[in-house]
Amino acid sequence: MNKVAIIGVGHTKFGRLQDKGLMDLLCKASLEALEDANTTEQEFDSVYVGAMSPAAFNNISGIASALVDRISLLPAAADHIKNGPASGGSAIKAGFQAIASGMSDFVLVVGGEKMTHITAPGYVTSNVATLTHPEAERRHGVSLPSLAGLLTRAYLEKYDAKLEWISDIAIKNHKNGALNPNAHFQRTIDSFMENAINKGKGTWENVHEFLMDDTINPIIADPLRLFHVCPISDGAASLVLCNAEKAKEYCDTPILISGIGQATDTQIIFEREELTTLKALRLCSNEAYKMAHKTPKDIDVAELHDAFEILEAVQSEDIGFFRKGEGAKAAHEGQTEIGGKIPINPSGGLKARGHPLGATGVAQVVELVWQLRGEAGKRQVEDAKTGITCNFGGFGNNILSFLVERM
Repeated sequence: MNKVAIIGVGHTKFGRLQDKGLMDLLCKASLEALEDANTTEQEFDSVYVGAMSPAAFNNISGIASALVDRISLLPAAADHIKNGPASGGSAIKAGFQAIASGMSDFVLVVGGEKMTHITAPGYVTSNVATLTHPEAERRHGVSLPSLAGLLTRAYLEKYDAKLEWISDIAIKNHKNGALNPNAHFQRTIDSFMENAINKGKGTWENVHEFLMDDTINPIIADPLRLFHVCPISDGAASLVLCNAEKAKEYCDTPILISGIGQATDTQIIFEREELTTLKALRLCSNEAYKMAHKTPKDIDVAELHDAFEILEAVQSEDIGFFRKGEGAKAAHEGQTEIGGKIPINPSGGLKARGHPLGATGVAQVVELVWQLRGEAGKRQVEDAKTGITCNFGGFGNNILSFLVERM
């Protein structure tokens, strides 16, 4: 099996990008990656595009075929990959397999979504809820936020944890997002509080008191509030992959994809062995560690899928950083800060960087590439050599992990 390296990355700003369509975003991220990789259009064999719902959100199908035409990669093979919020991760996996098998020498992987233009109330949430079981869950009004609320309540009660500790994850990720020029939210939660005070909306002694204000931070799915939940975002991110033997011909600092894992769990949440354990993440991260000959102790930085802040806590446990029930407390203690024991989501995560569904899995790897190259600017993790991701499909029933390291 060929080893696979990343030689180029691209990343649009995430946020409410009203002047850009989905194809504009995919093109911009792709062209940035091609330029970063110092490649020519003629070298590409395959293109994989991850996007969850371009037909429903944008009335566009055939986005992979359209992309290769628009950025002059014809006649490269093109595929649209769909796996819910893990569409980007599945696109990376497809690109990895193409290089590893020898079928392709150069692959472009891009993920993206355009959603903020949708004005119909609840449309995006309802569309994402199609990932749930139609009879056992969706017909009863279950949505992903409601499942996150259920998981949060179960976690707080089982491990005697505090909601403040979950809030600390949001505070940390907003602080990191303020350092990321591509983030949807480039503001700390302290700045939101100060702005509200200046506008006469209230007075609060500290940020935790601010986050419990029902007017400022309403409940979305009890006990989760607005600031515990990621935004709806637009954006795209991209990678150029090639055979690692050729990587240094194009890039001084190629990054090796040394481990990949993917696993599934029951679609129906109440059928799982343990509500507060993400079995699919345990399995897929173990696959990635085994493939890369690494352990959780070897990881310097991680990008986890915090669509709801409870997920970062639980994922940090099931990916092997902390024992069960200790992830939220570890965040509260600062262990997951930049400069902490294991920095998690220096990009700002889904909470602050944003969550354009199909882009997220690719954006996580892009952030790790910047970290391992030493190009992350003010959010740089010192001397980062290895990193791992968790890209969440559905509500934990289809998860991918990627382990990357310096070559």
